[in-house]
Amino acid sequence: MGTFLFSWNPTKWPWKTYGQSVVEVSKGATVTKNMRCISYKNIKPGDRAFLTKVGTPPRGIIGSGTVTTLPFESPHKHAANKIVNLVTIQFDILLDAYKQPILTNDILKLGNLAAQNWSPQSSGISIRPALVGELEAVWEDFLIN
Repeated sequence: MGTFLFSWNPTKWPWKTYGQSVVEVSKGATVTKNMRCISYKNIKPGDRAFLTKVGTPPRGIIGSGTVTTLPFESPHKHAANKIVNLVTIQFDILLDAYKQPILTNDILKLGNLAAQNWSPQSSGISIRPALVGELEAVWEDFLIN
């Protein structure tokens, strides 16, 4: 199973139902979102997904879930005649970056996790396998506290 980091910049890619999606996930409802994936040749259903908010602060991980589809092509929303690769993610956790604490990049830049780029230019990058266990532990600890 692979682990991938997807990025969301609200300024460039508005998510009109974001607040509603946060509430639904917190109630245990199934919430999915199609996300661009640069690692489309390596990703598959069942892979772990983390969502990081980039752009304006706060920046950091706001969600986690599971990839539920193989990559598929879709027209680019802002560039005519351009195709992008997407996957669908089903969220198990989705935090409201504007109302709740998030796992900030400051925390992610400590210790071994500093070896990973937590604010990638491209969405759907692979998280280094050697860091996955530590990331999962930090994420779980963050959510508990």
